[in-house]
Amino acid sequence: MAAYLVFEISIHDPEGYAAYRSHAGPVLEKFGGRFIARSVANSEGRLETLEGDWKPERFFIVEFPTYEQARTFYYSDAYQEAVQARFSSSTGKAILVDGI
Repeated sequence: MAAYLVFEISIHDPEGYAAYRSHAGPVLEKFGGRFIARSVANSEGRLETLEGDWKPERFFIVEFPTYEQARTFYYSDAYQEAVQARFSSSTGKAILVDGI
């Protein structure tokens, strides 16, 4: 069964975040992940708040073939090395959820 990593990110250092993206993308693909939804406010992809006051700056969903593959990706040494650049250049929230 597929599983999904869902991220909401707010960037305060675009150069640092670019470094994260350049390292994280290949790792994501290596572990079988693929973007199924991605939006950056006022830039690429549409994002519309329908309820509440939630206004994410950057939002994306990554699909993995299984929950275990998603966890293996997230906790892998390669991703944890890359994610340090995201932690220092942005703030965010992430969840992992089973598909149905």
